[in-house]
Amino acid sequence: MTTPHDVVVLAGGAARRLGGADKPGVRVGGRALLDRVLAACRGADRTVVVGDPRPTVHPVRWTREDPPGGGPLAALDAGVREIGAGSGAGAAAGAGETGAGVLLVLSADLPFLDEDTVRRLLGALADAPDAEAALLTDAEGRDQPLVAAYRAAPLRRELARIAEERGTLAGGPLRQLTGALRLTRVAAGSLASFDCDTWEDIATARGRIREHGTVLDEWITAVKDELGIELDVDTGVLLDLARDAAHGVARPAAPLTTFLVGYAAARAGTDGGPEAVAEAARKAAALAQRWAAEQDEAG
Repeated sequence: MTTPHDVVVLAGGAARRLGGADKPGVRVGGRALLDRVLAACRGADRTVVVGDPRPTVHPVRWTREDPPGGGPLAALDAGVREIGAGSGAGAAAGAGETGAGVLLVLSADLPFLDEDTVRRLLGALADAPDAEAALLTDAEGRDQPLVAAYRAAPLRRELARIAEERGTLAGGPLRQLTGALRLTRVAAGSLASFDCDTWEDIATARGRIREHGTVLDEWITAVKDELGIELDVDTGVLLDLARDAAHGVARPAAPLTTFLVGYAAARAGTDGGPEAVAEAARKAAALAQRWAAEQDEAG
């Protein structure tokens, strides 16, 4: 069971190395970078994005650091305050707990962040009761404080301390925060910590998702996000059905048959879920096999 948690996504940087482009809105695999990150953390109780409001595939609350462009510490503080306001608590500094007690903090430029990485971060923090944060580390062992799970109370405590010592959080380095917390670390998967700071990074990410072993999963995820579908189905079953329809009937039968299977599953109602898709696919596959058998007999 995943630890209850809230999420703050930082999406308000200047993106100078991208020529000032709207980095959270840059598309990789047809989806905005911000939407890709939001899909990875859709299990959160509350999600706050620090940045300029825009349409997103998942519902979020918006806030902005003051002044805008004040850097990651100021943005993080604004996000924590908004989470607190949403749970009926006070401001980040010196207020009560956020609702969940654990806060996932993410940057908006992580094209390959996935739900498994999120679960690993939350699990590492839950398994280390003395730790105040669980940070992802990249392939070189470097801490990634913007891919991390924090306990809410120590996070607010240290933000308040830094603000008091510096007089402001604007322009403050993240190491002032993480250096004062008890940490546990989680090694990143091969791509989980990959972030997009330059157009070269964007090109690399776009190339990676089109690699043979991942392109189908990427495409299915993009389509589901575009259509607002969260249903998980066995794509292998549908591919087998398409093959049977194409070979046993005619090539155009493949897309038409899978469409009709989806339509039939939808008519089964919201209680059907993946089982309704599987049952409709089974019936259609059996029909395609009977159709093919008749052709063989005629031959």
